[in-house]
Amino acid sequence: MYFLLLVSVAACKPNSNDPKVHNKNQNSTAELHPFALSVVAAFNFGGSEYKGSDGVLYSADTLDINAAIASSKESSTEIKGSQDATLFKTYRLATETNKLTFQLPVDNGQYAVSFMFAEPDSIKIGERTFDINVEGETVIADLDILLARDNNMLSSLVRTVTAIKVTDGILNVELAAVTGQPLIHAIVIRKLLNDPRNWQLMWNDEFAIDGLPDPTKWQHNIWSAGKVNSEDQAYTARAKNARIEDGVLVIEAHKEQFNEAEYTSARLHNSGSGDFLYGKVEARARIPRGQGTWSAIWMLPLDPYKYATSCKPNEDWQGSRICDAWPNSGEIDILEHVGYDMQAVHGTVHTKAYYWVNGEQRKASVEGRDVDKEFHLYSMEWSPEHIIISFDNVPYFYYQNEGSGWEAWPFDHPYNLILNLAIGGNWGRAGGPIDDSIFPLRMEVDYVRIYQLAE
Repeated sequence: MYFLLLVSVAACKPNSNDPKVHNKNQNSTAELHPFALSVVAAFNFGGSEYKGSDGVLYSADTLDINAAIASSKESSTEIKGSQDATLFKTYRLATETNKLTFQLPVDNGQYAVSFMFAEPDSIKIGERTFDINVEGETVIADLDILLARDNNMLSSLVRTVTAIKVTDGILNVELAAVTGQPLIHAIVIRKLLNDPRNWQLMWNDEFAIDGLPDPTKWQHNIWSAGKVNSEDQAYTARAKNARIEDGVLVIEAHKEQFNEAEYTSARLHNSGSGDFLYGKVEARARIPRGQGTWSAIWMLPLDPYKYATSCKPNEDWQGSRICDAWPNSGEIDILEHVGYDMQAVHGTVHTKAYYWVNGEQRKASVEGRDVDKEFHLYSMEWSPEHIIISFDNVPYFYYQNEGSGWEAWPFDHPYNLILNLAIGGNWGRAGGPIDDSIFPLRMEVDYVRIYQLAE
């Protein structure tokens, strides 16, 4: 089995006699998760063959192409934010023109493509930006690796694009410079597979009856503005902010004076009814557009003090600067989205070892097209070995249990689900001030389902 990849800094025409790509990741199917089995091809640009923590086998870059092979000067241990630092040590860099072009023979069909980057140079935000064009369409515009990784040099960045249709037997990818020279460290091409495993429904809410959310399933956090993340809204339990309407849960934010806040919204959680340890969550949702919004579907531990070291008994830990229940006991973000960056949907885990304070945040993102216009499926699979986050059944974030202790894997005790629409806050305002013209606005959830494997 072998791969063929034609890469150049100018357009290159495929050979009509080239065979289609075979899936090297199917060599040991009994050992692999569908995350790896769905891979058609993967390449470690500038480097040797490498097997990722997720089981994906990356082919070595032995290609005779007109793009420079380069290597980060720092050691691989200094590549942050990834369990596969090796992939971000080497890369291909456009040197003679402002474009890098890939042409990959594949079977006709629909694909997801994951691009992997790290900014290797001491540059400023804005000095290397480029568009990613796939099949003639700009799927990621003005990508700035440094900006996307919070100005952390040598922090890994993984961006996935879904629903790429190939009709002529060739997958065409182009990185076109806006400023500086485009580069790429690794790529994964994935074709959607059906999951053959037997998942059994354990808990759900289809939001079928209009009115207030079912109190046997959902509880409200009733909070003042600024309690967590410098968020600007007050959370209430009013129907105005959370209700079931026409078969969907509506979480609605308003611009209004309320309890010393300028905005109101709602935050619901299923603690006490839907807590679980290992399984799968699916939530079908539509999220709002607008500068200042911060939508989330995420999870926190039932026992937040399990790995805390500085908390008093029953201390209110959320928003505390003293109690270290967070991040010690963990957080799983199935969906996070901020309105100033409409296309990017983020999946993340937070732990003591790996979170934003130390620049080691483990996360990835997917280009969520029309997430404010259409309902999409946001899901997460959790086992003792890994966490996988998916968008419309396309897995784009993988986090492995390294076996190094609770600091990296606090995900060994029950968690509950949270649905909320925040306004402003540290991240919601990162792209600029809140746009007051957008209110009222709503996050809508069609259903929430929690499964566990039958076996």
